[in-house]
Amino acid sequence: MAAPKLIFFDCDSTLSAIEGIDELARLRGPDCFARIEQMTRDAMDGKLPIDEIFARRLDIIRPTRDEVDQVGQMYITQMEPSAESVVQRLRAEGWTLIILSAGYTEVIQPLADHLGIERIEAVGLSFDAEGNYQDYDRDFPTTRNGGKPARILQIQDELKPARTVMVGDGISDLETLGVVDLFVGFGGYVERPKVKAGARVFIRSLAELFYHLT
Repeated sequence: MAAPKLIFFDCDSTLSAIEGIDELARLRGPDCFARIEQMTRDAMDGKLPIDEIFARRLDIIRPTRDEVDQVGQMYITQMEPSAESVVQRLRAEGWTLIILSAGYTEVIQPLADHLGIERIEAVGLSFDAEGNYQDYDRDFPTTRNGGKPARILQIQDELKPARTVMVGDGISDLETLGVVDLFVGFGGYVERPKVKAGARVFIRSLAELFYHLT
């Protein structure tokens, strides 16, 4: 059996225009949204450690299961315009697709199902019987800086790929540079200067990806 070719996609501001945590905060009103959005931006730009804000944002918002489902549908309506065709072509060309995110599995699941991406590597949320927020998977690697390369190394050890590619917009994605064969910075929604400067390949549409995979 041939070794697989792996391609990891960040979700927020990459496969979809939104940042899921920001949209969950928006449901709490403009003040909460502004506060959470700034924290998210600072983390994605590398100004704040991810682990410093991860629990804090969820403790402030405490999203319900219904709100998670609502934002999950937004990922689909705000999907990157070429995402469906790109995913179909990648699959046809023999790539194994994985979503690797510091977002939440339950929020991302509808988009993954829509795109037919079977494997999500993201942070699980837990709810009580009434659908109220309880906690998150505090041990999952992407809750902290360095988590994405650590998780990729684990999956590489599991699947023994012939090639590994990562596509994403944030500093946590750029951190994978040393463990993948190709890191592709994405600026279709937010152009982060550190990511653009650090990435050998930088694209603004997922459709551009195929110019760099040959």
